[in-house]
Amino acid sequence: MIKLETSLIQINGIPPRFLLKLKKLGLESVKDLLWHFPFRYEDFSQIYKIAELQPNQQTTVQGIVKEVAMRRSWRRNMFIVEALIEDDTGAVKAVWFNQPYVKNALRPGRLANFSGKVVYSEEDICLSNPAYEFIGAGQMETKHTGRLVPIYPETKGLTSKGIRFLVKPLLENLERLKDFLPASTLKSLDLPEINLALARIHFPEIIEEAESSRKRFAFQDLFLMQLAHLREKQKLSSQKAQAVKINLEDLKIQLKQLPFELTSSQKISLWEILKDMEKFKPMSRLLEGDVGSGKTVVAALAAIQTALNDCQSAFLAPTEVLASQHYKTIKNLFPDFEGGIALLTSSQSRAYYGHNLESEIKKTSLLKEIAAGKIKIIIGTHAIIQKNVKFHNLAFVIVDEQHRFGVEQRAALANPEFKNLLIPHVLSMSATPIPRTLAMTIFGDLDISIINEMPKGRKEIITKIVAPENRDQAYAFIRGQVKKGRQVFVICPRIEQTTDSGLLAIDALRQLEVKNVKTEYEKLSQRIFPDLKVAMLHGKMRPKEKEKIMSDFQNRSSDILVSTSVIEVGVDVPNAAIMMIESSDRFGLASLYQFRGRVGRGEHQSFCFLFTDSSSASTHKRLKAMIEAKNGFELAEKDLEIRGPGEILGKAQSGIPDLAMNSLKDFTLVKTARAEAEKIINNDPALKKYPVLKTEIARFKTKYLLS
Repeated sequence: MIKLETSLIQINGIPPRFLLKLKKLGLESVKDLLWHFPFRYEDFSQIYKIAELQPNQQTTVQGIVKEVAMRRSWRRNMFIVEALIEDDTGAVKAVWFNQPYVKNALRPGRLANFSGKVVYSEEDICLSNPAYEFIGAGQMETKHTGRLVPIYPETKGLTSKGIRFLVKPLLENLERLKDFLPASTLKSLDLPEINLALARIHFPEIIEEAESSRKRFAFQDLFLMQLAHLREKQKLSSQKAQAVKINLEDLKIQLKQLPFELTSSQKISLWEILKDMEKFKPMSRLLEGDVGSGKTVVAALAAIQTALNDCQSAFLAPTEVLASQHYKTIKNLFPDFEGGIALLTSSQSRAYYGHNLESEIKKTSLLKEIAAGKIKIIIGTHAIIQKNVKFHNLAFVIVDEQHRFGVEQRAALANPEFKNLLIPHVLSMSATPIPRTLAMTIFGDLDISIINEMPKGRKEIITKIVAPENRDQAYAFIRGQVKKGRQVFVICPRIEQTTDSGLLAIDALRQLEVKNVKTEYEKLSQRIFPDLKVAMLHGKMRPKEKEKIMSDFQNRSSDILVSTSVIEVGVDVPNAAIMMIESSDRFGLASLYQFRGRVGRGEHQSFCFLFTDSSSASTHKRLKAMIEAKNGFELAEKDLEIRGPGEILGKAQSGIPDLAMNSLKDFTLVKTARAEAEKIINNDPALKKYPVLKTEIARFKTKYLLS
């Protein structure tokens, strides 16, 4: 019997050329191939008599091959094979284009099924490029005709017919699999057991069998993911953390000293975070909020409470620009904080000691102060959690933009002075609102706090889609705004123009149409706005150069900043009132939303212009969603509906198998998987009754969640 882990190289009968094609599809083991599921089915299940055939019909006929001939069409430069098929009601011609091997395969006198489309040809009907399958004496079951025929993701040189040819014997000779899904779960959800589901998803008798099998495999991946998250959460709850006691009087003073009042959802989120941190078990919480909704101040208030407990906080940002932004924001919001705030990146090392006492400090000196516990809040990129940075008593880690922080990473930061190895509380922050199904799946091990309202007094950003013919009008409006003292962001998808010599001419033309920073900078600074100060920013610049350009823009030394998505997250320029996005159809809704959030942060009315040369209806539907959505969470749901989770999360980075990924729109299935997983964990935390399931969770976690 064949095992799932068997390499396809070891399977007799698979031609070497097929092995190369399979590898191209990422299929190297028996399991890889059997889990390469069909994405649709051709319904050739009903066998018609030849006399019943009608034009445009998808059909199967069974008949005798009477004659076969091949000719060459010089006009179209192709071989044409023609066969006459006959049953007891009549005869029909079948035609194959550029498939000369069919001539030798079809022998007159053989009985076969022919499945394909009925078309008109030379004033008579015929079968166009039909699949064929010979019928032997007593043969009942078929693979390619006379049934629901599976259609698979293919590659050049390996068709669905070839894949069916390989899959069928593997299924027939596969060892019986142990089903890791509990019998009670299968019964309550009316799902087929694994062996039946595997057979039916490839070769169903009726479409309902394929659908229930697909649901089973989607459910099992979601179920395994939820179990892996719950076990991670369970493992974390057994660890110990420093309890951060809330000092209410000091908290009230800090809130009064802020230049604004927190919104209701900010207050609720802050309280949820602080109550978690009061416990002796590590917090794992995600703080979600729209761009500009005030997540940083909530995180900073929790860090200050941590400092009042004589403990340290590390604030991790994805870029140096954003790290510098957080540092400036926190020291400006809490100018009297005396616990020490540090900025530590590859290019900068600064420290603020309260009451406007700030200094540049050598990195070696700053590292000594951090190790001695003299700096309570350390802000930087992920470099600050490397081996050369020693904390005195790190109790709280803030991670901006969803960087995952598992138990092992926390343990690496545990203070060795404590015998019980206290590990830090972790707060992840995301400015990209995530639909409920995705949050439940991707962040199933985290508790979630949501800031769903904007600070008081914020004006709604006016958003417009700008067609090519209205470009000059938009430029005139922008000039008028700059003359009033406002500033402008111009975003492009690329740094410079690139062309691939291997592209088709039409694709190369499309590449040239995509706007790039360097070309737009030259155009705007030299031709469109020669009298204005235009600057350029992109990711290939050195950190100090980027810092200076951003600082000059914040200080109003430039009017227009042409940039790539390097400014997508966190940059705060209250005077910037216009966001102009070139080739906006090249960005996802989440990125567009982030860009728009860079303006509208001050007292002035702000605008977002979405420039596109695309006439595609789907593109305009997506861009229109930017205008209609009331907040980021509503927009995230629209993005999920329009593009699907794979485009939002990025299939390669999401840690979700394809079938589960495609099921994330099904909130009921995600919710059911979560409920079933909780039921299992609550009744049997160690999974002693489910050894096969426990093994499968470990395999799933290693393959999908730790890569």
